[in-house]
Amino acid sequence: MAATKDQIILSLYQTVRTLSDIIKLKDSYTQGHQHNIAHISRTIAQMMKLDSDVIDGLRIGATLHDFGIIRIPSEILNKPGKLTEQEYEIVKQHPVHGYQILKNINFPWPVGRMILQHHERMDGSGYPGGISGEDIIIEARIIAVADVVNSMTSDRIWRPALSIENALDELKNNNSVKYDPTVVDVCIELYTEKSHLLNNDYYRNHSN
Repeated sequence: MAATKDQIILSLYQTVRTLSDIIKLKDSYTQGHQHNIAHISRTIAQMMKLDSDVIDGLRIGATLHDFGIIRIPSEILNKPGKLTEQEYEIVKQHPVHGYQILKNINFPWPVGRMILQHHERMDGSGYPGGISGEDIIIEARIIAVADVVNSMTSDRIWRPALSIENALDELKNNNSVKYDPTVVDVCIELYTEKSHLLNNDYYRNHSN
């Protein structure tokens, strides 16, 4: 019996999620973080009423967005203090590493570009390419906003978790500057009015 499209998508997503879990061997925070970002990104995209096919691809890209961390030395990832400028430059290469590792997988969505662009910013101040505006694909713009929220509200080795209010202030203060204004507005609505959409079975502020 031939598999349906939904069954194929589910199987692909389960495979990608398993691939993402490999990160736990390197950095347990990143593994949980990627799963959280996938759920937050999907929820934002659903609220934006994006096409279901786009959302399917976004879940894959978000689940793998930090996969390049696997090539960053553990002593840098787990450093308890502030990174040096040189160490930070090494960390900033993780989108490139992730893109290079996964670019030859023939996904039916622009997963490689999502991975490569998720730290780009609307004003061109991001990395690794310094691209701006609509040159950044919408999926990467959604992941960028979800990434800010989850990163800021999670405990990290160098600081305790900040409040959701702090994270939303970051989005508000940089709305249309660093972050896509439509995505920001929807994300703020999600956390202030529709937080029930974030199912605790999938969304966790802290990795396991």
